[in-house]
Amino acid sequence: MPETPAHQVPAAGTPMPWKRVLLKISGEALMGSQGYGLHPPTVERIASEVKRVHDMGVEICLVIGGGNIFRGLQGSAQGMERTTADYMGMLATVMNALAMQASLEALGVHTRVISAIPMDQVCEPYIRRRAVRHLEKQRVCIFAAGTGNPYFTTDTAATLRANEMACQAIFKGTKVDGVYDKDPVRHPDAVRYATVSYDEVLSRNLRVMDASAIALARDNGLPIVVFSLDEPGGFAGVLSGEGTYTIVHH
Repeated sequence: MPETPAHQVPAAGTPMPWKRVLLKISGEALMGSQGYGLHPPTVERIASEVKRVHDMGVEICLVIGGGNIFRGLQGSAQGMERTTADYMGMLATVMNALAMQASLEALGVHTRVISAIPMDQVCEPYIRRRAVRHLEKQRVCIFAAGTGNPYFTTDTAATLRANEMACQAIFKGTKVDGVYDKDPVRHPDAVRYATVSYDEVLSRNLRVMDASAIALARDNGLPIVVFSLDEPGGFAGVLSGEGTYTIVHH
């Protein structure tokens, strides 16, 4: 079990003492520049980033979205019944999880895919105590199929699993190096926050995660570290106190 309480946030520029973290990435992060589906070299690059942190002795959970294959909200917007669309999105996350598992195990990292929807032929069902034991044995746990329920995003699933696994922080890998006051792609004068509160994220709609995920993190004192997944070595660098990132906390 991690020794550092989840609510302890290190000062900027200092190594982060966290020994168990959850990395949340979008499904779109796996499609590279091709615009759809899985791009194996991109999956392998992200797996190598996870391995670098794993080699530092950090216990890692992963939650990957499914937007590169199917997004429930988009399917619903096009006339599909919402519950069915959400279940399809959950199944897409299982495909992404299996792809990441294959890349991690090719690098020699023992990995378990754990699904909220039972499908015993391809992955394990979610049992909290078993998942904790995998982490204690230095296995990377990839949580798939969201919470197993429609109407919940993978952001909410990530925050839920991070709390259940007693993770000390959530790392949100994105295309930008932190949280900005407005879209830095469209606004060159956008200002990056070094730290920002949960309440400010909600009140200013800063789009770090969806509102229910932010509220769940806030209520349990779980810091969220937003960093760029496109920066080589960024995940390990942030844990070492280097690089550029934003911490969302109280």
